[in-house]
Amino acid sequence: MSDWQVTAVTISCPNVAEEVTIAIKSDWSVRCSGFEKYASSRRARLALVDRSLTIKRVLECKNVDCNQITEYIQKLQTEENHKTESAGDKK
Repeated sequence: MSDWQVTAVTISCPNVAEEVTIAIKSDWSVRCSGFEKYASSRRARLALVDRSLTIKRVLECKNVDCNQITEYIQKLQTEENHKTESAGDKK
């Protein structure tokens, strides 16, 4: 079990071409500000399509299937495993 309640990171997300904040709770549930923005607002989704046309590549929020979220979770899990192993070595 982790000794933290929530951790967050702000990244430049290539899927939506802007900064988003990814928050992970200690139960490994995920929140992403990009997904919240684009899932809740038709206007925001249309703006994303317009931006896609401007930069000439498809922009699409992938929610929890996002590579950035997966990589951040893996990083946190690796850190947790190292802490657990280190604590076991001290006993």
